[in-house]
Amino acid sequence: MTREERQPLLHGHHGGNSINRTHYEVTAKELSQLVDDKNFELLRKMGGVDSICKKIQVNPSTGLSTDESVSNSSEKPFADRQAHFGKNILPEAETKTFLQLLWSAYNDKTLIMLSIASIVSLAVGIWEDYSPRHPEDEPRVGWVEGTAILTAVLAVVLTNAVNDYQKEAQFKKLNSKKEDRTVKVIRNGKEQQISVYDLNVGDILLLEPGDIIPVDGLFLSGHNVACDESSATGETDTVKKRPENEGDCFILSGAKILEGVGRCVVIAVGENSFFGKTMMSMRGNEAEGTPLQTKLDTLAEQIAKLGFAAAVLMLIALVAKYFITAALQPEFPPAGDIAAAMISIVIQAITIIVVAVPEGLPMAVTMALAFATTQMLKDSNLVRVLAACETMGNATAICSDKTGTLTQNKMTVTEGVLAQKDFDKPEGGKEWSKKVNTKIVVPLLLEAIAINSNAFEDKVENGKVDFVGSKTECALLGFAKTLGCEYESIRHDATVSKVYPFASKRKTMSTIIKAKENTASTKTQSDYRIHVKGASEIVLDACKYYIDENGAQKSLDHESVIRFNGIISEFADKALRTIAIAYRDISSSEFKEVSDEEPPLEKLTLIGIVGIMDPLRPGVVESVTAFRQAGVFVRMITGDNLNTAKAIARNARILTKGGIAMTGEELRNMSEEEQRKVIPRLQVLARSSPTDKTIVVTRLQEQDQVVGMTGDGTNDGPALKLADVGFSMGIAGTEVAKEASDIILMDDNFNSILKALLWGRAVNDGVRKFLTFQLTVNIAAVVLSFISAVVSENAESILSAVQLLWVNLIMDTLAALALATEPPTDDLLHRKPISKYAHLINYRMAKMILGQAIFQIIVNLLVIYLGARIFHLSDSIYDQEVLRTMVFNIFVFLQVFNEINCRRIDGSLNVFKDLFNNWIFIAVQVVVIVGQFLIVSYGGIAFKTVPLTLNQWIITVLIGSLSIPIGTVIRLIPDCGCERKFDEQAKPLATYSRMHWEGAIDDVRDELRIFKFLRRKRGPRTRGISSRQNTQDSEEIASSPQNYGAANNRFAGLVATAQKFAHAAENANSNH
Repeated sequence: MTREERQPLLHGHHGGNSINRTHYEVTAKELSQLVDDKNFELLRKMGGVDSICKKIQVNPSTGLSTDESVSNSSEKPFADRQAHFGKNILPEAETKTFLQLLWSAYNDKTLIMLSIASIVSLAVGIWEDYSPRHPEDEPRVGWVEGTAILTAVLAVVLTNAVNDYQKEAQFKKLNSKKEDRTVKVIRNGKEQQISVYDLNVGDILLLEPGDIIPVDGLFLSGHNVACDESSATGETDTVKKRPENEGDCFILSGAKILEGVGRCVVIAVGENSFFGKTMMSMRGNEAEGTPLQTKLDTLAEQIAKLGFAAAVLMLIALVAKYFITAALQPEFPPAGDIAAAMISIVIQAITIIVVAVPEGLPMAVTMALAFATTQMLKDSNLVRVLAACETMGNATAICSDKTGTLTQNKMTVTEGVLAQKDFDKPEGGKEWSKKVNTKIVVPLLLEAIAINSNAFEDKVENGKVDFVGSKTECALLGFAKTLGCEYESIRHDATVSKVYPFASKRKTMSTIIKAKENTASTKTQSDYRIHVKGASEIVLDACKYYIDENGAQKSLDHESVIRFNGIISEFADKALRTIAIAYRDISSSEFKEVSDEEPPLEKLTLIGIVGIMDPLRPGVVESVTAFRQAGVFVRMITGDNLNTAKAIARNARILTKGGIAMTGEELRNMSEEEQRKVIPRLQVLARSSPTDKTIVVTRLQEQDQVVGMTGDGTNDGPALKLADVGFSMGIAGTEVAKEASDIILMDDNFNSILKALLWGRAVNDGVRKFLTFQLTVNIAAVVLSFISAVVSENAESILSAVQLLWVNLIMDTLAALALATEPPTDDLLHRKPISKYAHLINYRMAKMILGQAIFQIIVNLLVIYLGARIFHLSDSIYDQEVLRTMVFNIFVFLQVFNEINCRRIDGSLNVFKDLFNNWIFIAVQVVVIVGQFLIVSYGGIAFKTVPLTLNQWIITVLIGSLSIPIGTVIRLIPDCGCERKFDEQAKPLATYSRMHWEGAIDDVRDELRIFKFLRRKRGPRTRGISSRQNTQDSEEIASSPQNYGAANNRFAGLVATAQKFAHAAENANSNH
């Protein structure tokens, strides 16, 4: 509603008194403190809801006046109120400009080191180009190396900045659709629709099913209002709202109205509300460096030190060589020649540093992350923090919510026994309907579900049509819909005479309808029909009959009661919420005797019992198994009760034998040391609070675990922020959770976390593959430059500057593109996480780098000094150029084949596995080979090459291809214990095999205790077993561990029986 459309310019009144426009008797801070922890004591001190209404100057009956604070047409309404209490708008989060993003991306040790190297190289190159010593037949390309490095740095910085800018834009787009909406308020005594942004403290807000509350408020009045506050508090149980003296009157921002209608007075808006305060607390925290960033910084420093050491060594060697040679000559060189020679030597030393710098490393990391985040978006992972992608690759623990992540967040009828016929899966309803009388049983069931319910279909926040109301009723209507039920037409045709809403006291809901022609027919048809649903035990107690598959009424005898109780127990063991559905036909005279207050819960006929639960998402069990195989420990943290949580965790294969399941309260009551001891085996945490999630993350991180945490609620923000990788829900997640998270699961699916793990490991592997490749080339180039400079008379490099530029292009940009963009495979799940303290270069990589570098150095030196004889070349100038061209060609193809070799860094011998699944790698190789052919054939003066014959091409390519068999030989070299000594695997806090054994040992211990106890009890009393011994045994059994792991333990019942027997024995002994 626009400002111009509002009714202007009448002063509002409160209780007949003119409103004081400049003074309120309470501050925004005092009001916001009311909602923190639902402070009933502070509410009483402030005089209750009526007193607060007076203090904020509003009449609960008529609401605010639309012309408040307006004395002339130029003033805006509610200006004083908004100045005092604030607006319902959160301040815009500070976003970095593109220049700030550029600076942030550049603020990296490796990039700064490269920049310095490039400037030095540029200065030296320009000086060499225009020095008298520059050969006339060579182009002036000394500036190209420095410019190329600067270009690579600029490309990395730009790519990172653009990525950051795009992900922020995607994040804003994701949230924008949920922000602006309309709500209903009372103003001037009339109902109005306004934007959520226009809500003020003092507004009377109307509450309706499906509403997500945008502000904090105090409940005034209403009927059967129930809220889902799980997003704000983590508590999954429905919370009933009542006036202040009758129950919970606090309305939390972020809560959802499930059923009922009512009104509340707004007491906190914007950043003063519960939602706003949590949202603001998530802003402004800079992320710490990730394990990969830390390792890259360390490696860059080490390479710089090694390069500097090599340069100093070369400087000393060349200076010593020059002066020794000069001393042996008849005449000592003049000072000018010495100065020129020293300058040349310094340039050679600086060149060594530039060659040693891995300028392609930042490019590889950037490309790997950019490629991974783009592909992850296709896998429903929106990466907000780029670094989280690689951090996730080495996660050792995943702490997942249950509702909506592991499960479908939709209560569903999964099993049931209706009219004596059963079904055992959510889609089994149609099969069930074929087993029963479709003219009597099915219409009766559909009528019972449709009429005895307050739920209805409506558009939910994402625009889809779904059921709104209590979760149980939505589940039943969903089941009816699968049977072809049109609940609206059934309701329209029915004449409802009495309704008894669900009450916690009686745990049932009942509806009485008048029988008509279109009413479902039964064999006991009469004037009225009572439909009842509710807690199965209570409804079963009220039943006298049940119906069979033909709709015939049968007497509910003792055996039938035992059978139905068995069904209820079976469903309860599976953590299903059991609901019984019943009916009763009554005459007009019986109807007149029915009370208006209490439903007639007697002589009912049972239709059946259904089990309702939130089913697991498809693929969850497989994902949990894959996580376990990958060495990632999965924990479930939920607000549900312990039994439900354990049952779901068992179904998902999260809770295993030897694992621990406990409540949040039990964890909170432990000391920090006790928490550290129990956390390794903790698999299920039920009835958890936001504090509990933070405790779990903290204790895990204290033990060097890399933790991934999922969350969707406002209350999950701190834990998501604290975790190494925070996952929020794109559909069900609140804005607070998304703001705090690193990765948003666009489909709210646990399976997407496994994809994030795969891509994280692919990024880490991509960087390591590239590092293996580049460091091999760097070492070979540095050593060859060193040897050639020392051995050569004029300190000339084997490869020309332009040839080195092409090699650098191959080993930097193109290699980064080829190796860092390889898609993940399932093989990545067959290994354990890498410790965050492990070095970036492991033993296998070091072996490959050194082995290939030594091989390349030997091959190049052999070709340089023995090539003329091996290839039958003369001493002519042309043949010398051919030899140089062959050396260049061999060097390039050694890198081409070594790039294939570097695809596998896991010790696998098959380097061609999945090669054709990576089209980028193949395309890069084709580009390099075609480019090399053109350079050799047509490079001419610029590259100092001459065309080669077919035989020479074959020979050089074959020599280059030796990289692959040499790689195989290097892989087969035994590690002699070195790999175990430098083990890089993250140490697990607990292994599943050890937990399984510990659980089995506990079971055996329990069995022995019970056996010992029963053996004593079977002996004659004359053996003198004293009551003290009996008591001691009883206490020993009673105190034995009660955690039987994930499987149904056959000793559990035996323990319970033994405990009863022990207590009976104690009583008998005490009576004697």
